[in-house]
Amino acid sequence: HCHPALVDAIKNQSEKLIHCSNLYWNENQIQLAKIIAENSFGDKVFFANSGAEANEGAIKLARKYASLKYGSKRYKVISAKNSFHGRTFGALTATGQEKYHKGFGPLLSGFKYVPFNDIDALKETIDDEVCAIMLEVVQGEGGIHEATPEYIKAVREICDENDILFIIDEVQTGIGRTGKLFGYEHYGITPDIMTLAKGLGGGFPIGAIVAKEDKSVFSPGDHASTFGGNPLACAAGIAVMKEITKEGFLDSVAQKGEYFKGKLESLKEKHSVIKEVRGKGLMIGCEMDMEEASDIVTKAMGKGLLINCISHNVLRFVPPLTVTEEEIDTAIIILDDVLCEMGF
Repeated sequence: HCHPALVDAIKNQSEKLIHCSNLYWNENQIQLAKIIAENSFGDKVFFANSGAEANEGAIKLARKYASLKYGSKRYKVISAKNSFHGRTFGALTATGQEKYHKGFGPLLSGFKYVPFNDIDALKETIDDEVCAIMLEVVQGEGGIHEATPEYIKAVREICDENDILFIIDEVQTGIGRTGKLFGYEHYGITPDIMTLAKGLGGGFPIGAIVAKEDKSVFSPGDHASTFGGNPLACAAGIAVMKEITKEGFLDSVAQKGEYFKGKLESLKEKHSVIKEVRGKGLMIGCEMDMEEASDIVTKAMGKGLLINCISHNVLRFVPPLTVTEEEIDTAIIILDDVLCEMGF
């Protein structure tokens, strides 16, 4: 938290220019877009303020692309059950979890949900009206479930065969979280569009839609964001990207992730209530053999360990990428103490 390079970048930019209209370009916006493009599959970047906003833009971009080529008949978006893409209306509708939909209907039309990692179910859902498939390579809010390599490669093939856009939501998995700069890099494929947020700003609000040149079909006025790409947010993003892409940084994230999982596996041998440890890099889930694990979160917080509970019984560990092995050891000691106190 409060990495010196990030603090300096925000401080210095705040004394120059905090905001200007997006009718004009600014140097930070251009520089950050260039860094993202040079380190990814993308050619163009559209900046937003959050993950939900980025996902809204990605859905609009996919529909615009399909509309230009096929007319208004091709508009449907397929996403996965137990996915999470945000709480604004388009992103909420794309989210494949009923608990987030409840009380907000009717939702938008044109969205379908299929079981995660089930390629046969996906194939059965494909028709001439589908414009995009939208997935997380690791379902974060859904319980830290990884997509299999076979599944992601098959999705890419389906999209290529049917001229369907493959959108990967990298809001949680992106910017080094999984031990690679972007989660899709684990799978040997590239999406057509990806969305970024969270880690990109190091704590400062920013989001981004990244797309290949031939999929970047927005015309002026098609999409906009008053504060998207503002100089202050982009200064933060530049500082983050420069640190993340330094030699050895991502390798250290992967190494610390394996270390953390190893420690949790050792704890699993002591506490049978720990059912499974899973995840990539420093995006780790610990499934507990109980219906509800929120009490563990509360007790851990009282001892100085900040984690959260997802899918009722999965503890989610997403520490800063700069976490040390000593801090991981402290987290394990606290979790061990909590489980012992609770009689597990």
